[in-house]
Amino acid sequence: MSLVRRAVPEDAEEVLRLRQVMIDAMAGAETSTDWHAASLPTIRGRLADADGDFAAFVVDHPSRPGALAALVVGTIEYRIGRARNPQGTVGYVFSVATDPDQRRQGHARACMEALLDWFREKGAGQVDLTASADARPLYASLGFQRTPDPLMRLRF
Repeated sequence: MSLVRRAVPEDAEEVLRLRQVMIDAMAGAETSTDWHAASLPTIRGRLADADGDFAAFVVDHPSRPGALAALVVGTIEYRIGRARNPQGTVGYVFSVATDPDQRRQGHARACMEALLDWFREKGAGQVDLTASADARPLYASLGFQRTPDPLMRLRF
């Protein structure tokens, strides 16, 4: 059984490392790590704010002290309410990653379950995520359903 815990500021470098594992696995993604140093203070600050709208749940690597085996990160956002979510509280999951040597051991599922509990505690009326083909079975088993995605993006 995976022992899930809430990530703390001391985990920041490992959080970035596992995020990079996820990015590196995405076809066509920019795999540079030059952004890590600039991101480190921000991620430490977010991990320090236990009452905020950002949470990361992790499993420690069983054979590498100080390393993480798995990571799941999410945020709470407010959007104007609507049917089935009148308060407009939405959870968003991102940066789901497992160290390659720790996959298929239930770590990501355990972290996702902890994050979903956190979303419920925060009053989220829905939870959204973008799923890779490999991750879809996990998310479906947790109750996620595919939706028509009209997502568009503008970069500055």
